[in-house]
Amino acid sequence: MRGKNLKVRLLIGAAIALFFVFKRCSQREENPYTGRMQTISMNANEEIAIGLQSAPQMAQQHGGLHENTQYQALVDNVGQKLVNNSIAQETPYKYEFHLLADPNTINAFALPGGQIFITYALFSQLKNEDQLAGVLGHEVGHVLGRHSAERIAESEYWQGLTTAGSVGADMGSVVSGIGQNTLLTNGRDDELESDELGVRFMLKAGYNPEEMIGVMEILKAAAGPNRVPEFQSTHPDPDNRIEKIREAIEKYKGL
Repeated sequence: MRGKNLKVRLLIGAAIALFFVFKRCSQREENPYTGRMQTISMNANEEIAIGLQSAPQMAQQHGGLHENTQYQALVDNVGQKLVNNSIAQETPYKYEFHLLADPNTINAFALPGGQIFITYALFSQLKNEDQLAGVLGHEVGHVLGRHSAERIAESEYWQGLTTAGSVGADMGSVVSGIGQNTLLTNGRDDELESDELGVRFMLKAGYNPEEMIGVMEILKAAAGPNRVPEFQSTHPDPDNRIEKIREAIEKYKGL
C-alpha cells in the first residue's frame, strides 16, 4: 500500500511539473526592444497597472516624494530626455520619474510599466546631470527589458516545480534552492543588461556614459567593505559592472 501511495504521489507530482513546464514554454516570447527571449506571463497594460497601483506604497516607504520642485523638475527633464531620444519612446510604457524624500537609503528602482524612483540620498551624491542620466537610464532599461515581469513569471514557474517536488517525492526544498539560485543569477544578468541599455540611452541623448562609472563608485562606497558577495546578491559586484560598462561604451560610442 505504501508503495502504491508513493507511485500515485509521483504521478501527481510529474503531472504538476509537466503543467508548469508546458505553461512556461507557452509564455516564451522575444522582447522586441532587446531581442532577448523571455518568459512573460502578463501584457504591457498589466505591467503598467501593477506599477501605478504599487507606486504610492513604494513612495510612502521612502518618506514620500521630495518637496523640492526644482530637484523634481531636473529628474523629470533628464528622464524624459532619455526616453524621447531612445527606443524607449517606441514602447507602450508610461514613464514617470519620482524623487523620493528618503535621505538615508542610497537607491533607485523601477516598477513594471514605467514608474521610476530615485532617493534623495542617492540624488544628493551625484556630481552632475550625466550621472543622474546614468541612474535613470539604467532604470528605464529595467522597464524596457521587462525584468520585473520576467522575474514574476519565472518565480511562478519555480514555485510550481517546488509544489510538484513536494507532492511527488519530498524534493520541494531542493527544487526551491535551485530556483532561488537561478533567479539570483538572472537578476545579475538583468542589472548588466540595464547598464548596457543605459549606456545606449545616454549616448543617444547626448550624455557622457563615462559618468556611469562614477555612479558605480558611489554605490561601491555606500556598500562598504562588508558588501554581500556577488553570488549571494541579485546585483553584480560594482567592479564587474564598471568593466561591462566600459565594454558597452566601446561597443556603442561610434554608432
